[in-house]
Parts: sequence; C-alpha cells; structure tokens
Amino acid sequence: MSKVVLATGNQGKVNELAALLSDHNITVVPQSEFNVSDVAETGTTFVENAIIKARHAAKITGLPAIADDSGLEVDALNGAPGVYSARYAIDISGENVTDDDNTNKLLDELSEVANPNRTARFHCVLVYMKHEHDPTPIICHGVWQGSISNEKHGEQGFGYDPVFWQASLNMTSAQLPRDIKNKLSHRGQALAQLVEKLSAAKVNA
Repeated sequence: MSKVVLATGNQGKVNELAALLSDHNITVVPQSEFNVSDVAETGTTFVENAIIKARHAAKITGLPAIADDSGLEVDALNGAPGVYSARYAIDISGENVTDDDNTNKLLDELSEVANPNRTARFHCVLVYMKHEHDPTPIICHGVWQGSISNEKHGEQGFGYDPVFWQASLNMTSAQLPRDIKNKLSHRGQALAQLVEKLSAAKVNA
C-alpha cells in the first residue's frame, strides 16, 4: 500500500481525504506525524498555495505529498473570502480564528443580501508531488455550486459547511451524510480526478 503525506493541519480535511483514498490502496499520513511545520501560504491563488504546501511537506518527509487548498467564493462579495477563507475573520478574532468566527463574519457581510443573490461555490485544488523537485505536479480542481443560507444548520463537516446551502436537497452541506457529501463535494470531485490521473500515470510508467 502506498504512503502519502497530507500537507495540512486541518483534521477535517485529513479525515475526508483518508476516507476517500482508503479504497485505492493509498494510506494518508498527516504531516503532523512528521512534525512538519505549517508553511506560509503566500500565493494569490488556490493552485499556488497548494503547490507551496505540497513541496514543503515532500521536502521535510521525503514522501510523495498531497496538498489541498480550498475555499469559498461568494458572488455578492466579489469572490471573497477566496484564498483567505480559513482566516477570513482574522481582522476580528486575531490569529486564533475559528470556523465559527469565519462563518459569523460571512453571515454578517451578507445580512442585507437577498436569497437570490447569495450564490456561492466551494473550490478545491489538490496537488500531488512525487518529490519536492517534481517539475510536473498533478493538479486537480473541483467546484461545488450552492448558496449561503441565512443561518447555520447541521453538525457535520467543518468550515463553512453549516451555511453552504444545497437547494436541490433542501439542506446545508453540514446536514449531508458523509458518503453523499464525498460524492458531491468540491474535494470529492478533485480527488476523483486525482485518483484517475494517478492510475493513468502508473499505466504509462
């Protein structure tokens, strides 16, 4: 079974990706097991930040690395919070910003926006690097369309899941069973692409 280090300190992402990869003979090891420090996400796009994180984890551990950079794009906020999704409320809550802090700020920012104009989408970019100097990393991009609810619903998931509304299902992503969410989500889409590309790479090797 292949071992890959996952370049994130977010336990929610570790759990989701480990579950999604478990059927493909890939063991996901969080970078915390190697005492890999967080690296500054200095990119201005999800792709840049994912590459920065994957390269850093591969360099420290010597293992192939998968990095995820994801975020929420809200049309009424001109694309915010975007690449700053995880630290959206840092101006209010300081360095120890929580998911609730970010979600509360988002709801405040949209308090005067009518439902038809609360459209949004989650983006997930997954990058796989064979080693730190990999010149051709595999890059996958998943997008999940939805809108922002007026209040929080559900206890599943993490991040903005409690306010990411799925009209066709009449619930937020935090109310979805995990197996359904994994099939629909931006991360599930990106991972499906990654598995396909990794399989193709092995065939062509």
